[in-house]
Amino acid sequence: MHETHEADEAHEGKGGDEDALHDFVRDRRLALFRSAYLMCGNRDEAEDLVQTTLVKVVLGWRRLKRLDSVEAYARKTLFHTFIAGKRRFWRREQAYGELPELPVPEPDSETGLVVRAALARLTPRQRAVLVLRYWEDQSVEATAALLGMRENTVKSHTARGLAALRAEMGRELV
Repeated sequence: MHETHEADEAHEGKGGDEDALHDFVRDRRLALFRSAYLMCGNRDEAEDLVQTTLVKVVLGWRRLKRLDSVEAYARKTLFHTFIAGKRRFWRREQAYGELPELPVPEPDSETGLVVRAALARLTPRQRAVLVLRYWEDQSVEATAALLGMRENTVKSHTARGLAALRAEMGRELV
C-alpha cells in the first residue's frame, strides 16, 4: 500500500506540472506574441518566434520550475531567439518562384502602421531594446539583464534606435 501511495503522489505531481505548464502557455502566449509582433512586424514570423520560444520553455520545464521566474526566462528566450534569428544569413533572403502578394494591413491607425514600419527598419538589437524598454516598460537594468548586455550598451541602443525611429517617422508622416 505504501508503494501505491508513492506512485499516486508521483502521478499527481506530474499532472500538476502539466497543468502548470498548460496554464503558463495559455496565460503568457498573447503577451509574448505582442512583443514578438512589434519586433518582427509580421504576424507569421511573430507566431513562429513565439512557437520556438514556447517549445524551448516546454522542453526545459522541469529545470525551469526551479527558477524564480519562468516568465522572465520565456521573455529572455523570445528576445535572444529573435536576435539570433536575424544573424543567420539564410533568414535574410528568401527565393520565390513568383512574387508574393503584399499582405493586407490590419485595421489600425496611420500612426501605428508608421511606427511598426519604422521599427522594422531598425537593427534587431535596437528593436529588442525599444520593445523591452517602451512596450514592456522594463528598466535599463532589467533590459540589460534580459539581453545580456551592459547597461551602457542598452542606453546607446535606445538613443540610436529612438533617433532612427524619429527620423523614419518624420519621413513617413510628412
